[in-house]
Amino acid sequence: MPTPVTIIGAGLGGLTLARVLHVHGIPATVYEAEASPTARAQGGLLDIHDYNGQLALAAAGLMDEFRGIVLEGRQAMRVLDPNGTVLHETADDGTGGRPEVQRGELRRILLDSLPAGTVRWGHKVSGARSLGDGRHEVTFADGGTVVTGLLVGADGAWSRVRPLLSAATPAYTGKSVVETYLFHADTRHPATAKAVGGGLMIILTPGREIFAHRETGDTLHAYLGLEEPQDWFDALDLSDTAAATARLAREFDGWAPELTALITEADTPPVLRPLHALPTGHRWDRVPGVTLLGDAAHLSAPNGEGANLAMLDGADLGRAVAAHPDDIEAALTAYEQAMFPRGAGAATLGDVAAHGAESPNDAALAMLKMITEQGQ
Repeated sequence: MPTPVTIIGAGLGGLTLARVLHVHGIPATVYEAEASPTARAQGGLLDIHDYNGQLALAAAGLMDEFRGIVLEGRQAMRVLDPNGTVLHETADDGTGGRPEVQRGELRRILLDSLPAGTVRWGHKVSGARSLGDGRHEVTFADGGTVVTGLLVGADGAWSRVRPLLSAATPAYTGKSVVETYLFHADTRHPATAKAVGGGLMIILTPGREIFAHRETGDTLHAYLGLEEPQDWFDALDLSDTAAATARLAREFDGWAPELTALITEADTPPVLRPLHALPTGHRWDRVPGVTLLGDAAHLSAPNGEGANLAMLDGADLGRAVAAHPDDIEAALTAYEQAMFPRGAGAATLGDVAAHGAESPNDAALAMLKMITEQGQ
């Protein structure tokens, strides 16, 4: 017998959907490829916005839990130039609408809010096919299958559900990010800790940028953005940490030493994250019994909205199903009509830097303006 709702992917969007369905008394099962909730690190800080992510958490009935994991002071933001000069600084006075939380903690409160057994860990999807009449069969890598009356692909950039709806595949954006960490920065790297400040630090120049965030305690998490073709990164041997670090540092030659220390003094090997995106405005014709949310639906270059949009997608889809429990197609139509323009409308940081910015400082300040005004 088909299960009522089958969700592929236990990321923030899929879990929000499962939770909102649970709030409305609708059972769902989430299948996740990872072996357990702690199978891998869950990334850094997320700013959860009052105009999308927080609306999703309210629909999930989890605002009190959310407030309990907010890291105070992390909304502080500063824009620097490569010499370390502060171009602009915004303090966190507690009145902003973008509080910061650790992604792993946010995922934990979502997981804790679901009935035991909702998430089936260690279920990697190998494919999915239509059985007709809105029913679908999902096949797992271990040979197991499940049949469902509503299939939701919440499985990210390389979704195995997306081919049921669309032939689109993510394309390389021309930029990759390299992640580094500095631990105990206030005592071991005081100049760098001072440069980053209490929240987010941004430095933008053509083709090279650094974003750094103060996470829990005095951990600094840096993202080095480099606009280069994929073969440039293929030549970067990350298995040789010393050589890779030296090669990356050369790309920021002449920058202030307290800034390049985010590369040269990192406490972890550099981790490469190539950035991909689906075509802007990606959409599909309605296919009975299946839909997508989050990056599976509208993957874009990082813009501060990805997690927030995935959660709002999940909440909206859950509410649509609850509003049309006997007409799944009406629910999916209503959901997609709202989701398509929302996903297409999310600005990218690259767009901001490219439009009308005549200097690195202009680009950085334009992006700051976007961040501070986006929710207004």
